[in-house]
Amino acid sequence: MKRITIGGVPEHFNLPWHLAIEEGKFKQKGVDLQWKEFSGGTGAMCAALRDGSIDAAIILTEGIIKDIINGNPSKIVKVYVESPLLWGIHVGAQSKFTTIKDLEEARIAISRFGSGSQLMAIVNAVNQGFDLNKLQYEIVNNLNGGIKALTENQADYFMWEHFTTKPLVDQGIFRRIDSITTPWPCFVMAVRNDFLENKPAIVKIVIDIINTQLKSFEKEYRDKKMIHLFSERYQQQEEDVKEWLSITKWNRKKNISKEIIDSIQNKLAFYSVIKNTILSGELIKKLF
Repeated sequence: MKRITIGGVPEHFNLPWHLAIEEGKFKQKGVDLQWKEFSGGTGAMCAALRDGSIDAAIILTEGIIKDIINGNPSKIVKVYVESPLLWGIHVGAQSKFTTIKDLEEARIAISRFGSGSQLMAIVNAVNQGFDLNKLQYEIVNNLNGGIKALTENQADYFMWEHFTTKPLVDQGIFRRIDSITTPWPCFVMAVRNDFLENKPAIVKIVIDIINTQLKSFEKEYRDKKMIHLFSERYQQQEEDVKEWLSITKWNRKKNISKEIIDSIQNKLAFYSVIKNTILSGELIKKLF
């Protein structure tokens, strides 16, 4: 049995992976896939790729591109979710802030530097014309840390995936001021360079299996059984699950093209998420 350890966030986007594992799809092909969850999100997974505690990650596009440019020894091998991510911009229930313009000099809760929560705060700041040099960050590690920071007035606003935080909005813990979408595909699969060099066949098997698994998810927002499964596992209202699934586009292509990665890099540079672009070959690896 060939082993690979893959990291991912404990959110609804990764249900296809969990189902494939539970159904024994990887073991049937001789792969022992170990799934490791990271409540700290992209920044935590970037650190794990760097220290070798995981071999691969299903990770936010903007975060891994920035980290590879900054020296992470990994490559992107495929786009996992082609549609953009919808980020909610949240304040505490008792916050004085009511509009997105009110947040210009507010303190931003982020899971860690280099995380999606920080990078999307930069995107939002560019969209709003805020001075990037005046952005103030409070490190909160994860969603629970964000709840504590906003509730106890340690930070003023927090950006996290819209549907993951919807129950918190419904409960009156967070108040959502606005939402913003990423101007690029939201999730990619990245693999450490040494694993790609030494065990490329395992990665190819994993990609084939997850692509096959995703085929059954193409019309799942019409499937009441699937909607109920997402709802039950991730404590979401079924109407919210249906809305999310209707705007989610899974990607079953085996490789990522240089044109797509260059386009994403140019957008990331425009939004000041990265300072410079690099050759696409330093960011991606074609396996097929």
